[in-house]
Amino acid sequence: MKTVPATVVMPGYLVGTWKADPVHSEVAFSVRHLMISRTRGRFTGYDVTIVTTEDLLGSSVTATVDLASIDTGHEMRDNHLRTADYLEVEKYPTMSYRSTGIRRTDDGWVIDGELTLHGVTRQVPLAVEVNGFGSDQWGGQRAGFSAAAEISRRDFGIDISVPLEAGGVVVADKVSISLEIQAVLQK
Repeated sequence: MKTVPATVVMPGYLVGTWKADPVHSEVAFSVRHLMISRTRGRFTGYDVTIVTTEDLLGSSVTATVDLASIDTGHEMRDNHLRTADYLEVEKYPTMSYRSTGIRRTDDGWVIDGELTLHGVTRQVPLAVEVNGFGSDQWGGQRAGFSAAAEISRRDFGIDISVPLEAGGVVVADKVSISLEIQAVLQK
């Protein structure tokens, strides 16, 4: 991925502090299960703040996710994911992300940043699509962003591996993360 200059005009771009609207945003993940399908889930508790600046490369993102808010649609699985086998939410109740830079690439935008999960901090770049800026029906301003990343559970000390007889494991190491953020400009 080659970095290219950031001289891009974004229609409706506004400078300010933005907060994710939880009704119109989603923090989700998927992971291969039994090596044949993907299990999907989301976190329902999170706080995402985006600060856009005149020089868009100076903009920033911070996020905190309440790990106990995990929801895969299966209560028994969610309860297991909260245990020390996986997220260990009693000891590590949140996951956080802090951007360290923004860059333009041939494919769009990348936010470089640090993800802290399970007491471990690693560099995790987010591939970002800017969906647009615009007004809402209440006289406010909104911005939309889609982002994606892939992490290794093992990189964050979440190393449970249950082997399958035919080879592979019950839950894969790689976890895909996807974010759909509709943010509201704060007054």
